[in-house]
Amino acid sequence: MARFGCLIAIIILMSACSTSRSSLTYFEDIDSRVAEFQTDTANLVIAPHDELMISVTSFVPEATAQYNLPPTNLSTSENPQISTTYAMSTYIVNTHGYIDIPSVGPIKVEGMTTNQLTDSLVAIISKEVVEPNVRVQLVNFSVNVIGEVRNPGRFKVNNQRISILDAIAMAGDLTEYGKRDDIILIRESEGKRTVHKLNLNSADILDSPYFYLRQNDVVYIEPNKIRKDNSKYNQNNAFKLSVTSTIVSAVSVIASLVIALTVK
Repeated sequence: MARFGCLIAIIILMSACSTSRSSLTYFEDIDSRVAEFQTDTANLVIAPHDELMISVTSFVPEATAQYNLPPTNLSTSENPQISTTYAMSTYIVNTHGYIDIPSVGPIKVEGMTTNQLTDSLVAIISKEVVEPNVRVQLVNFSVNVIGEVRNPGRFKVNNQRISILDAIAMAGDLTEYGKRDDIILIRESEGKRTVHKLNLNSADILDSPYFYLRQNDVVYIEPNKIRKDNSKYNQNNAFKLSVTSTIVSAVSVIASLVIALTVK
């Protein structure tokens, strides 16, 4: 009977350990499905408060100079590589989604991709300039990765597309204590913050509309049960150690006083 009881206890213990264990494998079910996924959700759209760098050039630089903001805090004497007829103009999208371009005027850019804005400006400027070259770049594109990753932080994105996998890779990947099946994505859009859950254990994430990140997205990797339990254990031990240390110190002081009074 005692052996039977021990066997039951071992089985219960093993099952408890297995339930607290989390999978470290990404895309566990990818072998069971066709590996084709849509990428049309990667198009990054311009939003209020974005910073855009726009340059307009042509074969005749003087013809497009009027469409660029003059260089600020730099003169051609300080930097001979800066031309008075060529400037990378930086614009901040206002709260209504507009920017004001010289010789073009206010133009609504909210909801457009950088490619769409480029095409629109080319069409406008082509009415006055032969074969203008327009370049539009989003320069304040960054994302935040926090929680159970090896190098949490805010990361600047140098191109116009980044996936959640790219962001996690930039943060040094998840630690073994990160919950891969319950990733939290916090996104701000149209003045509202929304929260979305993603599962790295499933290949479904590759089809998710949130697979590609947007400006100022926050990716939070929650700690798993093992990390939480360890944290509680360490906190309890630290508290017990603090209490014990206080008691020992108090006893030591009392003992010293007793010895001092006895000697007198």
